[in-house]
Amino acid sequence: QVQLVESGGGLAQPGGSLRLSCAASGFTFSSYAMSWARQAPGKGLEWVSGIYSDGSDTYYADSVKGRFTISRDNAKNTVYLQMNSLKPEDTALYYCATSGGDYWGQGTQVTVSS
Repeated sequence: QVQLVESGGGLAQPGGSLRLSCAASGFTFSSYAMSWARQAPGKGLEWVSGIYSDGSDTYYADSVKGRFTISRDNAKNTVYLQMNSLKPEDTALYYCATSGGDYWGQGTQVTVSS
């Protein structure tokens, strides 16, 4: 069956870094554009970043541009989100998903606090 499993979340200090991973299985990963989205406590879902199926292009929300980097390894069926210069407002549950919204992971919690 289709699975997207996120990992790498945790507690980071402001200005710190975390790297999220999302391991995919059960579908042809290399055929799908992938995205990361997040939901902060009490707020709606926010799209964060996207990457083409072959990794040739990437997109970012203005709120994370210049701080976050999305990448993928199609040989490993994995998409990554490198998060640098973290801010308290980055605190959220982070999800990976196919960009069309067909498949979603269960999320990994990121908390940025001193």
